[in-house]
Amino acid sequence: MADDLDNTKPVELFKSLARLRSFVKPYRFKLITGIIAFGFARICEAMVPFFMAVSINQFTEGNYDLTYPITAIFVAVGLRYVIVSYARFKVRQSGLGVAFDLRQQLYTTLQGQGSDFFSKYTIGDMMTRAIADIALIQRLFAMGTILLIILFFATTVGFGFMLYYSIPLTLLLIPPLPIVFLYAKHSSKQMGIVSTDVQNRLSDMGAHVQENLSGIRTIQAMIQEDNEIQRFGETNQAYADAFYEQAKINSLMGAWMPSLVAICSITILGYGGYLVMEGELPLGDFVAFFMFLNMVVGPFRVAGFIINLFQRAAVASNRLFEVFDLEPEIPDQPKLTAPKQIKGKIELKHISYTYPGSDQKVVRDVSVAVDIGETVAVMGRVGAGKTTLLKLIVRLLDYQEAKILIDGHDVRSYPLSQLRSQVAMVPQDPFLFGEPLKDNLTYDDPNRTLDQIWGAASSADLKQTIENFPEKLETLVGERGVTLSGGQKQRATLARGLIRNAPVLILDDCFSAVDTETEEHILSELKRLRQNQTTLLVSHRVSTARHADRIIIMDDGAIIEQGTHDTLIDQKGYYAELERIQREGGDDELGTINEDLLFINEKSKVTIDELRSSNTNWLTNYMSK
Repeated sequence: MADDLDNTKPVELFKSLARLRSFVKPYRFKLITGIIAFGFARICEAMVPFFMAVSINQFTEGNYDLTYPITAIFVAVGLRYVIVSYARFKVRQSGLGVAFDLRQQLYTTLQGQGSDFFSKYTIGDMMTRAIADIALIQRLFAMGTILLIILFFATTVGFGFMLYYSIPLTLLLIPPLPIVFLYAKHSSKQMGIVSTDVQNRLSDMGAHVQENLSGIRTIQAMIQEDNEIQRFGETNQAYADAFYEQAKINSLMGAWMPSLVAICSITILGYGGYLVMEGELPLGDFVAFFMFLNMVVGPFRVAGFIINLFQRAAVASNRLFEVFDLEPEIPDQPKLTAPKQIKGKIELKHISYTYPGSDQKVVRDVSVAVDIGETVAVMGRVGAGKTTLLKLIVRLLDYQEAKILIDGHDVRSYPLSQLRSQVAMVPQDPFLFGEPLKDNLTYDDPNRTLDQIWGAASSADLKQTIENFPEKLETLVGERGVTLSGGQKQRATLARGLIRNAPVLILDDCFSAVDTETEEHILSELKRLRQNQTTLLVSHRVSTARHADRIIIMDDGAIIEQGTHDTLIDQKGYYAELERIQREGGDDELGTINEDLLFINEKSKVTIDELRSSNTNWLTNYMSK
């Protein structure tokens, strides 16, 4: 994790920021141009005290013709203004480019991550990295880099002219330098620690806000507003405390450096005044020396700000590269042997799967074949492994043992883009973007025709609903489809899957929020539209499964029954008992029925192998005990 990284040492700080060089490289000419321009601007700025010294010395010597030095001063000021404006623009332009590329890289990296990644990192945390952390790096270029460049050139040019005017006065500035260095080193270490803490606390707060807003209806329904306000207050307080520590260190640095500068200035003023009075230093040279002193020490007044900015940017860099360094959870390494067009024959050979961080297999030794054009329903209690199995086919998860073949080729041999475009999956949790309904239905291809849109909407029994909306297809559905009912969202996501006309269609419990009549309509449309295409569907309803060519029953990650509706009824096993209960109890009792079956199986001493081979009504016998 990023909070384990050490940015308290200057070497580590440099290493952290050095990792940004690949992102800086495309904009290096803009950055170099800006740096060079700042160098010329410093020279122009140095001309002001130089010609001021000339003017004063001429005036004290009785030469009152100051046209030349005063004109030179005005020219130098004008040039400095133009050059500084150009330099700032170039440096900030490079910073904008770096920030843009960092956001693109972060977004690209996130697209290749799966469930394991998002179980470790919250969406709020990623939002903080994408916005706050990258903003810090951009600010480093916009302000920190500029201040550092100014500090470098001011010190170089200023010290050069100060030595030119008075070596003794310049030597007075050497003793404070070790003090400046040691204090900066100490403050930098402290700032590195608190900056890391601030960014992590900010991520925690972002994650908390995101989670709260996502679950706001649950919070309100369960009357937990006060509790959530208290929880957020604790998170907010932790961030405030961390920021307070950072502000305290920054304030001390900001107060200490100007005090040191003031002491140096008073010393120079006293000794310099003495040299002028003794005639050892011309008045003009002393004025110029003092002006160059302000040029040198001026940037040091913001040394605390510079250190703070570089430390926070280093922390931000570490947090970003922590994500960038991750390999894609689902590797995309296709082989040339894979065909361009998928037909739809699926074979699973001894498939097992265990989620990262768990030691329990959710899919266990599953072997099954699905022919082209076949419709297969997968049923089983909650946690039986149904959804996991389907995700393995489309590679939303990557299988760990044995093989999954599509048309005789390992599923890993297909490019992910090809696989997921021809194996369409409609998830059990309907998700809609906060865009017009039309854009949601054509999400995979905005160029789809109106005939295709209305055809898919009709098949999903959504056409009449859309026509009743005042804005029709242009209706804004709100964030996550908040303006639609659960059934409408489910049918919209189903239409989005149907419009793709994929050779393989996977429907993960997509009828749970629709009534029986609507379900019958959609299933009839599926049968009509997909006669020669493969369809896999998860369902808890027998009324859904009975339309399939074959039904697979899963429990504890394994297949315990499979066959047609009539065959499974004749076997008088799990499916037959489920059909009887649903037939007698009706759709309204489905949730209770499924949970009852779950507990029955857990309390039963019947083994999975017995379930696979049993042709007796074991469930009825168990319930009669």
